[in-house]
Amino acid sequence: MEDIPIGTLCALLVLLIGCSAFFSGSETGLMTLNRYRLRHKAKSGDKAAQRAIKLLQRPDRLIGIILLGNNFVNILASSLATVVAIHFLGETGIVASTIIMTPLVLVFAEVAPKTLAALHPERIAYPAAAILTPLLKVFYPLVWLTNTLANSLLRLFRVTTQVSSQHSLSTDELRSVVLEAGVLIPKRHQTMLLSILELEEITVNDIMVPRNEMAGIDLEDEWPEIVAQLNRSPYTRLVVYRGTVDQAIGFLHLRKVLNLMAQKPDFDHADLESLIRDPYFIPEGTSLTRQLVNFQQLRRRIGLVVDEYGDVLGLVTLEDILEEIVGEFTTDPATLGKRNLVPRADGGYAVDGSTTVRSLNRALGWTLPTDGPRTFNGLIVEHLEAIPEPGARFVLAGHPIEIVETVGNRVKTAIVWPNPEQESPEDIT
Repeated sequence: MEDIPIGTLCALLVLLIGCSAFFSGSETGLMTLNRYRLRHKAKSGDKAAQRAIKLLQRPDRLIGIILLGNNFVNILASSLATVVAIHFLGETGIVASTIIMTPLVLVFAEVAPKTLAALHPERIAYPAAAILTPLLKVFYPLVWLTNTLANSLLRLFRVTTQVSSQHSLSTDELRSVVLEAGVLIPKRHQTMLLSILELEEITVNDIMVPRNEMAGIDLEDEWPEIVAQLNRSPYTRLVVYRGTVDQAIGFLHLRKVLNLMAQKPDFDHADLESLIRDPYFIPEGTSLTRQLVNFQQLRRRIGLVVDEYGDVLGLVTLEDILEEIVGEFTTDPATLGKRNLVPRADGGYAVDGSTTVRSLNRALGWTLPTDGPRTFNGLIVEHLEAIPEPGARFVLAGHPIEIVETVGNRVKTAIVWPNPEQESPEDIT
C-alpha cells in the first residue's frame, strides 16, 4: 500500500465512505417503506417495487448483505484512514485517524443517509434494490453462511426468521390508519370507514326500535280498524301479530297490500294473511356486522330482536344498519320535522326522552356515554337513580339538563345545552 499515491488513497477513502452511506441509507429506506403502497405498486407491475418486495420477503438475507457490505467498507475505510494519517503525522496518526473518522462516518455514512432515507424511503429504496439484488446473488454463499450462524444463535432463544409478509392489522390499528390518512381520504369517506370498523362493537340492541314504539297490525282487531290502519300507516313494512307482539306471525309489505286492496274490492282477512311473510327473529346482542351478513344471506330487510326467553324486545331493519355507516338517508315518519330534537333560541335543544343516545351523539357531535342505557330517558334515570320531577336541573356528562315533562315512569321531554357556557339563563343546580 506504500506504493499507492496518497491522493489515490484519499479518493478511495471518500469512495468507501460513500459506499457506507449507500448501505446505511438502503437499510433504512427498505425497512421504512409503506408495505401497503409497496404491494399495490408491485401488483400494478412496478419492477422496482417488485424487486424491493422480493428482498423484504427474507429480511435476514437483506440485512445480511447490507451489513456485510457496510462493515467491509467501514473497516477498509478505517484502515485507509490510518495509513493516510500515519503518512502525515507518524505514529500519532493512529489516534488521530480514529478521532477524525468517528464523526466523519457518523455524519456522512450514518446519520445523514439514514435521515434522508427515512424522509424519502421510496427515492432511496427502489434504486438500492436494483443494486442489492445482484449483490445478493454474487455474495449469496457468504450471506448464507453468515445468516446460518446468526439464525442458529436466534433459534437458541426460540426466535424464527420465517416471518409472514402479510401483517394483519387489528380494528384499532385500522382505525388509526384511517385517522392518520388525513387529506388522502375525504372527511365523509373517513367517517364512513370508521363507522364500518365500529359495526362489530355495536349490537342490534343499540339501534333497534323499542317494543313500545313498534307499529304493527293486530289480527284480533276489528276488520274496519285494520283497514283504516293499513290506509294511514306511514311505514313500508309492518309486523303482524295476534294479541301481543310476542305472538308475531310475520311481516306485511304495505305496498303489496295496498295494490291488492285497489285491485280487489272485497279484500278480506284471508287476502291479508296470504300476503304475510314469515317472521324473522334476531337474538339480542347480535353485532351489526353479523346481522348485516345475515340480512344479505337470507334476503331479509327486517327482523324482530328477541331475548333468551323468546320475548320480543324490538325491531331492526336493514336501513337502520346502513344508517350507522352513511348517516341518516331516509326520513322517519315518526320523527318528521325533527320532533325528537328541536333547537332553541338559547342554544339548547328540546329532546324527546325516547331518542337514542347514539343518534343524539351523531346528530350533535356529542360524546354522551353509550355503554349503558340506550335512550336519553334511560341515561337520565340511571344518572339520577330516580324518576325526576318537571323542573329538575342537573349536569350530565358536562351537559346542563332541565326536565320539562314526565309521563308515568319516564322522562317525556328535557332541555339539553351543549356545554355550560350555553346553558339556561337560570343557574343549573
